[in-house]
Amino acid sequence: MHISINNFRHLIPCAFLVSSSLAFAQVNTSLPTVELKTGIYRIQAEVADTPEKRQIGLMNRTSMPMNSGMLFVFEEKAGHCFWMFNTKIPLSIAFIADDGKIVNVEEMQAGTTNNHCPKAAVRYALEMNKQWFSERVISPGSVISGLPKK
Repeated sequence: MHISINNFRHLIPCAFLVSSSLAFAQVNTSLPTVELKTGIYRIQAEVADTPEKRQIGLMNRTSMPMNSGMLFVFEEKAGHCFWMFNTKIPLSIAFIADDGKIVNVEEMQAGTTNNHCPKAAVRYALEMNKQWFSERVISPGSVISGLPKK
């Protein structure tokens, strides 16, 4: 789930809405995909580029193929933070600048509400299975190509 620092004051009402809708387990389905590349690796990423798609993200999924992920695309660069509420699989997230360079990578535990934020304003974030980036020695400064232009 995505939380923008700009909308942080709405966190409590938003948390209530999310918790009150748990009975209606939602999963993003039929999202468009894009092929991304970094070094020798190809990634098949689902694209979450609307507020509704970004809010659901990878919630309620129990697995994800090895070189698959979800790319979050925002209209504006900002301190877009993420948390793992109602997300059942541990993930890694790379925050990506407009030029494709990774700003920072965070490891996220399933089912937690800790905020994971970029170290600079970004428009892209890529979620992959836990430790996907570190196992491939992909770190800040590495470039992700194939990002859609918004």
